[in-house]
Amino acid sequence: MAQVIVRNIDDEIKAGLKKRANQHGWSMEEEVRQILRRAVHENLPATKNLGSRIAARFAGVGLEQPLPELKGQNIMPMDFDR
Repeated sequence: MAQVIVRNIDDEIKAGLKKRANQHGWSMEEEVRQILRRAVHENLPATKNLGSRIAARFAGVGLEQPLPELKGQNIMPMDFDR
């Protein structure tokens, strides 16, 4: 089995881990293992694709109608000299 060393843990975090371990009746080391085990096996919500996230962000701001297609029109370059 592998080992992990975590340094610079706040005293209040360590005290909280010790309290939780005592409540569960096991060592603080086992408490940390249990927390890590649950965190790794936790089902995270599936992330949406970029297009779906953009559409969701701008939903309800008045862009529900399809944008007109600009097909066959001449595109004029921007004039930066003004």
